[in-house]
Amino acid sequence: MPSKKPQAPQPSPVAGTDTPDKANTNAKLQSLEAFRSDASGQALRTNQGVRIADNQNSLKAGARGPSLLEDFIMREKITHFDHERIPERIVHARGCGAHGYFQSYGCHGELTKAGFLQDPEKITPVFVRFSTVQGPRGSGDTVRDVRGFAVKFYTDEGNFDLVGNNMPVFFIQDAIKFPDFVHAVKPEPHNEMPTGGSAHDTFWDFVSLVPESAHMVMWAMSDRAIPRSLRMMEGFGVHTFRLVNAEGVGSFVKFHWKPRQGVHSVLWDEAQKLAGKDTDYHRRDLWEAIETGHYPEWELGVQIVPEADEHKFDFDLLDPTKLIPEELVPVTPLGRMVLDRNPDNFFAEVEQIAFCPGHIVPGIDFSNDPLLQGRLFSYTDTQISRLGGPNFHEIPINRPVAPNHSSQRDAMHRMTLDKGRAAYEPNSIDGGWPQETPPAARDGGFKSYGERIDAHKIRQRSASFGDHFSQARLFFQSMSPTEQQHIIKAYSFELGKVEREAIRAREVNEILANIDLKLAAAVATNLGLPAPKAGTVKVKGSKPAQSKALSQMNHPGAIGISGRKVAILVTDGVEAGSVDKVVKALEAKRAHPVLLAPTLAPVKAADGTPLPVDASMEGMPSVMFDGVWVPAGKVSLEALEKSGVARHFLLEAYKHLKPIGVSSEGKLLLNKLGLKEDAGLLLGDGQKAFDGFFKALEGHRVWAREAVAEAIPA
Repeated sequence: MPSKKPQAPQPSPVAGTDTPDKANTNAKLQSLEAFRSDASGQALRTNQGVRIADNQNSLKAGARGPSLLEDFIMREKITHFDHERIPERIVHARGCGAHGYFQSYGCHGELTKAGFLQDPEKITPVFVRFSTVQGPRGSGDTVRDVRGFAVKFYTDEGNFDLVGNNMPVFFIQDAIKFPDFVHAVKPEPHNEMPTGGSAHDTFWDFVSLVPESAHMVMWAMSDRAIPRSLRMMEGFGVHTFRLVNAEGVGSFVKFHWKPRQGVHSVLWDEAQKLAGKDTDYHRRDLWEAIETGHYPEWELGVQIVPEADEHKFDFDLLDPTKLIPEELVPVTPLGRMVLDRNPDNFFAEVEQIAFCPGHIVPGIDFSNDPLLQGRLFSYTDTQISRLGGPNFHEIPINRPVAPNHSSQRDAMHRMTLDKGRAAYEPNSIDGGWPQETPPAARDGGFKSYGERIDAHKIRQRSASFGDHFSQARLFFQSMSPTEQQHIIKAYSFELGKVEREAIRAREVNEILANIDLKLAAAVATNLGLPAPKAGTVKVKGSKPAQSKALSQMNHPGAIGISGRKVAILVTDGVEAGSVDKVVKALEAKRAHPVLLAPTLAPVKAADGTPLPVDASMEGMPSVMFDGVWVPAGKVSLEALEKSGVARHFLLEAYKHLKPIGVSSEGKLLLNKLGLKEDAGLLLGDGQKAFDGFFKALEGHRVWAREAVAEAIPA
């Protein structure tokens, strides 16, 4: 069993603060951090180190004469500018990231010999990149899409990249189909639309013809595809991997990241509004959370399957369209990850970081998952194209903290000045160095897992990959009634954008009908199609029939309302004491109060004192907050009642099922808005109202209000 978890959060060693292993870790990071540059107090120079006397004017033949070709300063500056942009990623182009650290809960030597999982005192630096899949760099953060969740561990034994998504399965089973899937989900080639979304013909044409995608499409139509925050997403390695211990014993594993902030989503109406009002909503939320000390935290765990149990399930472990229900194999926690430092330079770190599933360390190995096998080639090939050659590992953000010696030389952008005469191995000229490290040595070299393979070369899909609908049904039937309705609405919205009726009908009759007839009937009705009476294939039942881990309702979070953003609406005449009381109550819970007024100008409290505000109600609309509080002050409440912006703010928050607290004096305001008290709409000034408000915030949304809120105009 894992050791007791560390209690107090430890800041990242990269940030230069004390940690259990600070001196040792910082020494290993010295080469990485040496590439950081601070220009404070420094002279402006050319790329060759020459001081620049005039950076305002190009060299000319006279003040009004032609510019001279010999102006090396201008030529260097313009040339660099002309080549500043690199090709964006084909998928996962829109992303952001942060630095942090990983700390194991104990020694997991019985499971793996990977060094970063052996010592609870060891701090392993990490960099995490989150992303959307479909859209380009300029697309919105809140589109309905899969989210990438890629983690680079800078371990003592080399870099380990855990490159996954916020969903545990994928659309296809074999990597050879990946270009087809991406071409289908990308904007249509004739008009380059839609940007960042999948509500169009080519995507639905493809998935309706490829039944293996049914399970992943169900996830994509669920609330998992519109997360409230990158801090509130689960992460998954998707594939089955192997962990190997020092004795060479291997176990199959599935990797999980479980957020301590809980697993939460926005509503579809919110997602669409946020895409217009704050395109950078997710990256801003992550940045601000770290800057304000609300460090995002995840627990890394694995589902462990002994090799002897590989075939005991009613699905194939190598099938990337399948998950292992946690009722069958619980998640064993291994350690925790904390993100506590934002990048210094977005391009140099977020854009240039290069992930690859093939970056593993001793103690971690692959399975024969055919999608994973293709990714092992594809990612490295992509980085060579994007980053200008095979030396992308020398870019600072990609450099391992472990020593990096090889016989590789030259190629574009080589940064290492290699000594010696022998660029080959074995050699005698340079004393035989660098040399191999036998796997049996104390710090042994990497040894691939010795799996026995006896088979013919063949292009064929295993029959064990043939069930495409039972886990899609498991997912739908594991949802709460609220989540099921959201899935029905998502399919209806997406398919409603499809121009060809034949594609809409095929998805309903040949995919949805095989998952759940009630789901198919509801979507068919919304699309004006006849409801199917039966599926087209016989679907076996899954074991278990439901899985609690699949519903977001069962993941409220372990840290209460820490980091939740609450709007406090104030105008002239507000009671300063009422404001102070709610601010202190929220801060005591480590929530993030934000004072909003009609403008950015300070408001005059009832006692005449000026009260600074953080933003205007129009500048930060309700969709950017987790809850709203309206403090006391008769004059202020009357002003809010007369303000169209304030009324819209409150009505929109109510429609989006957010907790709302209103001072006892605000009863008239609620009556004017036509809103009635409920479990998340609370009237009062005392601790009882605060407690009810905090409880509603912990639950993320007031789901019982949804039917009533439907009547509120969008």
